[in-house]
Amino acid sequence: MWRGSSTGGSQGAAMEGTSGELGGQGNWGLEDGPGLLARASLPIMPAWPLPLASSALTLLLGALTSLFLWYCYRLGSQDMQALGAGSRAGAVGGRPGGCSEAGRPSPGRSGESGEGPRTEGLMSRRLRAYARRYSWAGMGRVRRAAQGAPSSGGGPGVLGIQRPGLLFLPDLPSSPFVPREAQRHDVELLESSFPAILRDFGAVSWDFSGTTPPPRGWSPPLAPGCYQLLLYQAGRCQPSNCRRCPGAYRALRGLRSFMSANTFGNAGFSVLLPGARLDGRCGPTNARVRCHLGLKIPPGCELVVGGEPQCWAEGHCLLVDDSFLYTVAHNGSPEDGPRVVFIVDLWHPNVAGAERQALDFVFAPDP
Repeated sequence: MWRGSSTGGSQGAAMEGTSGELGGQGNWGLEDGPGLLARASLPIMPAWPLPLASSALTLLLGALTSLFLWYCYRLGSQDMQALGAGSRAGAVGGRPGGCSEAGRPSPGRSGESGEGPRTEGLMSRRLRAYARRYSWAGMGRVRRAAQGAPSSGGGPGVLGIQRPGLLFLPDLPSSPFVPREAQRHDVELLESSFPAILRDFGAVSWDFSGTTPPPRGWSPPLAPGCYQLLLYQAGRCQPSNCRRCPGAYRALRGLRSFMSANTFGNAGFSVLLPGARLDGRCGPTNARVRCHLGLKIPPGCELVVGGEPQCWAEGHCLLVDDSFLYTVAHNGSPEDGPRVVFIVDLWHPNVAGAERQALDFVFAPDP
């Protein structure tokens, strides 16, 4: 066998060690073939250091995550221009009873301007504040309501007879009268409290003659022949009236769906004198139903909601969606006495828990 040039062994060994590893032109013999083949079969190691590749991948994933979160934030907090400012009390002034909207026109009624646009801007700002504190989850209908979006059926109202003045929650199943089963617990609780509530009314009642100012706790008549005593007004408890009506207050505390922390929530006694009539009224929102507990129902009393006639019965509850046009009348004689009902605002049964929480935040009573 030949060994290349006649240089020294140590120089040949050095050359073999260097040139062989680096793939240079060394001095090899046939006996070196197995070693060369073994070297050629070694796996090729990547030139990119593994720690550096892992760091780059981590940075890329972080950037993609940040981009996704930014996109979600922008999607969830789409701003709409505030169309005006309004005070909270002016924006959601709703009161119980057939005479609640009789004292003044509904702000959002068709053909009228003013409170509707201001309330839209105010609600949108408060809803964004709620989402920043909590979440946009389950807020689809509430967001559309804040933006004034119509329902999938083409717009607010059913054949033009449903006209909530301030808040229309789209795609909410609606009918002028709601089945008792939708609020069974609260209906049964109020009906079982009928004797106590009737006693409370007797304790605070007066002659309703109109010749003297109303006694303490009674509101001035918002319309001729229409009086009310409120235990809750616009989501705020009236302590003096609650102390005078312990049975009614105890019943309210036991309700599950009472709008007690919302400016749409009211509760109290509604009195309609003979000859009084209220035509073409609408409540402020379709997110609630009004529970009417009949206390004193003389002959000749009339209730028409959304074109459907109904009547109260003493000791029984009637669930009314007052976002529909309604008419209340007492066609009886003066000898029959007043019509008296105890009215409580309950959440509409199809308003979800997340939506209730958001609307309680948006329409929270003034401190």
